[in-house]
Amino acid sequence: MIGVIERALLFIILLRVISGSIEISAAALMYKFNDLEKAFYINSMLALVGPVILIVTTGLALSGLTEKISLTRMVCLFAGISLILFSLKAK
Repeated sequence: MIGVIERALLFIILLRVISGSIEISAAALMYKFNDLEKAFYINSMLALVGPVILIVTTGLALSGLTEKISLTRMVCLFAGISLILFSLKAK
């Protein structure tokens, strides 16, 4: 039997389903257009979606865990995410 699901977890799950649907739709568009330039453009748009979903889902998880996780760990998690995003933009 499935128990009661936490609200933050439900939002994270929904965001990941939406994110996956966007990825699959983008792949279908790339296939439909059959053009490298358009595929590159679509892929560039996906590069914006991924980090946004990462930040939002992490924020939701941390808001749900505020009583269970220390402030130091929260700072470390956000620092890690910031480093990941920084490395994506670094040349």
